[in-house]
Amino acid sequence: MIARYILLCGLALLTFGCSTFERDWKRAAVMPIPAAGIEGRWEGTWLSDYNSHNDVLRCLITRGTNGVHQARFHAKYEKVFSFEYKVDLQVESSGSGYKFTGAADLGWLAGGLYQYVGEATLTNFFSTYRCKYDHGTFRMTRPK
Repeated sequence: MIARYILLCGLALLTFGCSTFERDWKRAAVMPIPAAGIEGRWEGTWLSDYNSHNDVLRCLITRGTNGVHQARFHAKYEKVFSFEYKVDLQVESSGSGYKFTGAADLGWLAGGLYQYVGEATLTNFFSTYRCKYDHGTFRMTRPK
């Protein structure tokens, strides 16, 4: 299992090494936090309930159409490796917050199809994730 994660992280470095995430993250820092919705910057941690691996997680969310938002996750693994991926989230207003679901195929090396279920307010983001080989949580807040 560890060898697969190391291989995945190495592949992700090669694949996403020229990513625009950092540029977009810095650009989004000057944008005001929306008065409604979950768009914008988020930061926190991910935790695998399967093997207790955990590390830093950041996310940029943009609004699409028909309640679909795009979440761009940028995660660290073992404080050295980083990788990123995109997930389309179906977002619905729910009381004082928002509920969402989504799925993304991260490839066989990363565990295949990941499914996400979560909820967010203007300041807190919580999601579970699940795939064939792993499951866990994302916990994030708005950056200071």
